[in-house]
Amino acid sequence: MHIVRVSDADHDARLNQAAAASSLFDPVIEERTRTIIEAVRARGDAALVEFTQRFDGATLRPEQIPVTQAERMQASLMAGPDLRAAVAESTKNIASFSKRSRRRDWSAKNSHGAQVGEVFQPFQRVGVYIPGGTAPLVSTALMTITLAKVAGCPEIVVCTPCGKDGTLNPALLFAANFAGATEIYRVGGSQAIAAMVHGTETIRPVHKVFGPGNAYVVAAKRLLFGHVSVDLLPGPSETLVLADDSADPRFIAADLLAQAEHGSGHERVWMVTTSAAQLKAVEKEVLRQLPTLNRREFIQKVLDTNTWLIHVRDRRPPWRPRRRPFRPGP
Repeated sequence: MHIVRVSDADHDARLNQAAAASSLFDPVIEERTRTIIEAVRARGDAALVEFTQRFDGATLRPEQIPVTQAERMQASLMAGPDLRAAVAESTKNIASFSKRSRRRDWSAKNSHGAQVGEVFQPFQRVGVYIPGGTAPLVSTALMTITLAKVAGCPEIVVCTPCGKDGTLNPALLFAANFAGATEIYRVGGSQAIAAMVHGTETIRPVHKVFGPGNAYVVAAKRLLFGHVSVDLLPGPSETLVLADDSADPRFIAADLLAQAEHGSGHERVWMVTTSAAQLKAVEKEVLRQLPTLNRREFIQKVLDTNTWLIHVRDRRPPWRPRRRPFRPGP
């Protein structure tokens, strides 16, 4: 971890280092992503098969890209009672919240007597990217697919990377199926975003793309914005925790470690505090919790390179001048 104290002679220079540009704007990642997107646009399924072999280590034929109904059924049969209960309860809560926040049509007459209003119609076909590989995110499946279903989207397309044997994580597959995915494809990375946007022989284009991903997935969404609509550019994870001396260092450490575990190596986490004692306590707590975590190898990489514990004098942003008392002129 990088420790920055307000008493350090190079404090300001190290703060600038901690705030270095995100991987979202890495020119190397952007150029590689452009090449992948163009290959998928030009060669379709053949490019997907090639990139799946290169990046995921799985050898597939084009007809194996879609997840079959039999595989969905098998994932359902494998799901234990705890997983079933957790997925059902989460889906219920997400759906309830989404229904309450759904936009409603309205109309009225303005001052000139003209009828005005808004009509909200769901996208016919949406694409959802769900990270897989080292950290299959069941929560992402539930929080995206459920939302699309509540909105009334009739076609919900899911892309997620497969393992080296070509299979998907069964818990993730169960959750995606339960939440309402109408199509699931075992393809990941920026090539999956390109496939959902441009289409291939197997995957028809969508109208909007949702979901987080690694630096390449996010770069693809940014580069393809305008060809389709995109939700956000969420990921790789960047989290900043602000804490004074009243915060619980156990919770702060848990938050930092939870974001560092995603595994791409591009994650960045910061903790900024006005308390030197808090900084020391969080540092000790991170080191105490780390050995208990099953993804500690991935976390350690982020702790070594992109984790900053920063002690500041006060909460005043460094770019904001100190207020001077008003003194009336003569």
